[in-house]
Amino acid sequence: MCADDGFAIYPHVFEPTEMLRALTVLSSEVIERSKAGARRILGVPTVRQLANDPRLMAIVNDFVGPTAVPFRATLFDKSATANWLVVWHQDTALPLRERFDDREWGPWSVKGGVIHAHAPAWALEQVIALRVSLDDSTRTNGPLRVLPGSHRHGVFSDQQVAQLASATTPVDCTAASGGVVAMRPLTVHASSKSTDDRPRRVLHIEYASTVRLASHVELSVG
Repeated sequence: MCADDGFAIYPHVFEPTEMLRALTVLSSEVIERSKAGARRILGVPTVRQLANDPRLMAIVNDFVGPTAVPFRATLFDKSATANWLVVWHQDTALPLRERFDDREWGPWSVKGGVIHAHAPAWALEQVIALRVSLDDSTRTNGPLRVLPGSHRHGVFSDQQVAQLASATTPVDCTAASGGVVAMRPLTVHASSKSTDDRPRRVLHIEYASTVRLASHVELSVG
């Protein structure tokens, strides 16, 4: 798929053996985990090394330019014991260094000790997420699903998301271990529950064209 669709699938970016090594390290690292995975793990050396790998940075460059930096990493671990449904939505909340007074931003919240705010479209357009498949992502183990082109129209209300989902044919973003799915945060997306017992572990890394999106807006890195 082309970048203009709001997502793209890149097969065989990494060798499966590289993904196995990453899984081994992640399972042994002292990180705070839930059944569903782990958040704010960019500080884990293996994760930071992957995030800055030239193969990923080449993909990021196509979306947000050559100055891009990773600012957030999340491990999603969907399995038979941690199986969930994600409804259609956009990713509009960004982690920030500090709160500021700007009517374009908000509502505000604090998650895991980090300030977050729902961001305007101009800020989200400077962000791209890369989802590195640590396991095979298949049609039956709850893959990412997207509505192509939905990123072009800004931030939607919940009602607008529902209307778009009912009128658009979704695409399942499947990729074998070592494949990468790129997705713009404004792309409407979802995932269904897994219907088999194979795990779907994904390293979700977010990049921005710069950590300082505006003179008063700086992303929190983690």
